[in-house]
Amino acid sequence: MLKKTLTIAALLFIPLTMLHAQSPISKSVVKIYTVSDSYSYDNPWQTTGQSKGTGSGCIIEGKRILTNAHVISNSTFIQVKKAGEAKRYTAKVDSVSHHSDLAILTVDDMDFFKDSAPVQIGDLAEVRDKVAVYGFPTGGDEMSITEGVVSRIEQRNYAHSNANLLACQIDAAINPGNSGGPVIKNDKIVGVAFQSAMRGENIGYMVPAPIIQHFLTDITDGKYDGFPELGILFQKMENPDIREKYKMTSHQSGVLIADMLIDSPARNILQIDDVLMSIDNVRIENDGSIEFRPGERTSLNYLVQRKYINERINLSILRNGKIKNLKIKLTVTMNSTRLVPFEQYDTAPTYYITGGLVFSPLTKNYLLEWGSQWFFSAPSKLLYFYQNGIRTADKKEIVLLTKVLADEINLGYHNMDNAVIEKVNGRKIADMSDLVKAVEENKDQFHVFEDDSGNKIVLKREIVNQFSGRILETYRVKADRSEDLRTENR
Repeated sequence: MLKKTLTIAALLFIPLTMLHAQSPISKSVVKIYTVSDSYSYDNPWQTTGQSKGTGSGCIIEGKRILTNAHVISNSTFIQVKKAGEAKRYTAKVDSVSHHSDLAILTVDDMDFFKDSAPVQIGDLAEVRDKVAVYGFPTGGDEMSITEGVVSRIEQRNYAHSNANLLACQIDAAINPGNSGGPVIKNDKIVGVAFQSAMRGENIGYMVPAPIIQHFLTDITDGKYDGFPELGILFQKMENPDIREKYKMTSHQSGVLIADMLIDSPARNILQIDDVLMSIDNVRIENDGSIEFRPGERTSLNYLVQRKYINERINLSILRNGKIKNLKIKLTVTMNSTRLVPFEQYDTAPTYYITGGLVFSPLTKNYLLEWGSQWFFSAPSKLLYFYQNGIRTADKKEIVLLTKVLADEINLGYHNMDNAVIEKVNGRKIADMSDLVKAVEENKDQFHVFEDDSGNKIVLKREIVNQFSGRILETYRVKADRSEDLRTENR
């Protein structure tokens, strides 16, 4: 009897595994091998050294491989192989969206695509949809398939970029190595697995189909523009008194515009204290949410993010009790108006060195030099700027004296680091370009660098000019500035 039961169980199990093994999806799932070399932000003239990693991807239309941006960021060499095959092929990055954590790879050798059909992109999944996650998680060499249910759809911060975009939560297991793998429903890609929750069990996330489609449409002209933003700060209006003050009727709802950022395309069109009531005829509730499908809500930012750069968006506002309909051309990408940029990839850090003084802009990459617990161990002043800083005309970035390369000409300043530079030679400093010009256009006897606490570094200009090269040689620094500043200031 026991033997018969085991036989039946085996027969029930075989068709399920065979179904996955014979699925055309399996022949299009790809394992990605990467070699990367990240930049050092503590010593921005060098890199941190080579590291290796793996991820997953899927062949889509146009002989392209869709994967995560974080799988291939800062890569120097990439190889791919298909599920069930042994041969690896060299691949290269075609397009990247760090905002949405998506990337496209290409392979020159067309033999790679033999016997594989491109997988089509589907539609936005529904809550409670059953999905399957294909990929190559750690713990084995062969392809893994996990199944689960879509449990939530909402705006969420993407770990790779910190961009707040639409995401789908699923309860299928997602582990290191799964990143970039397709999430499949009815033989179509409804998402790309990209992160899991640090707390909780079986909580994973996928980049949903609309975000994937936005990325693929964006790059059809050969370049990536990004997701637009309005560049405004708004306040919820759930309290009845604030709605009465701004002359809203009981049938009206919206959010109060509290500020506009320096590069906002809404400048000179919207005004502070306007009530934003709808976007493209979609009603905005007093909590800042909109209905994107019947019975499902998310942030009003979703309506802006589904547009493309240089498209126009229709707004309905309440100003002094009167409704106005406005159009705005979306010209800036999300997060571009931040004072302290989120983490950057595939881009060399900006720096400038004079007299052994090392200057760089404050970025999240620099904060990450304090390790995995950077949010607790980095200087509190720098964390405040990261959390709350907003770009203005006279403060476009935080310029730091990050360290001093010790030499006899800068004696007495060797322990100075992480100082926020406010003035150089009497000039107010808005960004790194200002600092370079203030140094190189100075004709006075001394260079004077002043931080936001009033501390000053004073060095003779002639001695700085004479010995800066020696300091660079001592510390094996090939150039006194990053490439972007060489291009901009020379």
